[in-house]
Amino acid sequence: MAGSALVAVCAHLSIPLWFTPVPITLQPFAVLLLGLLLGPRLAAAAMVAYLVEGASGLPVFTPSGPGGLLQLFGFTGGYLLSYPIVAPLISVLWRHGARSFTRGIVIAGAGSLVTLGMGAIWLGFVTHATPITVINHAVLPFLPGDALKVVAVAGIAAGLSRFRRQDSYSS
Repeated sequence: MAGSALVAVCAHLSIPLWFTPVPITLQPFAVLLLGLLLGPRLAAAAMVAYLVEGASGLPVFTPSGPGGLLQLFGFTGGYLLSYPIVAPLISVLWRHGARSFTRGIVIAGAGSLVTLGMGAIWLGFVTHATPITVINHAVLPFLPGDALKVVAVAGIAAGLSRFRRQDSYSS
């Protein structure tokens, strides 16, 4: 499936951080983009396929982790497990209203916050760290990059929506 392949490629664009077990990756970009471009069922299926591929041992997760099932139950498991929730959720929200750039930012931003929240909760559960430590290791370092990803996917989705509308008017 092309959707899961996109997430896998983006997972390999990874930068490990010395102070946290969570690397910076482009996975959230792919998840948000697929959520805005695909229907809810297809978005969910792509994310489930991605997780099944990774859990079965295919090298689709970020290379800085252990891979396989260990990756799903390791430090980044909460982020990964958020994907089948976030992609269809933002897909539904995007399809019920104007498909504008501003609305795309709000919807993709909400999806990003769900991913960060689930990642933080999971990391706290796995490490037994204090809430402040978890926020400092699982949320704050990723906010600037996630803001850029949100703006990029909102721009792509709104632009494609505008292009499709113009194309349907000219047909």
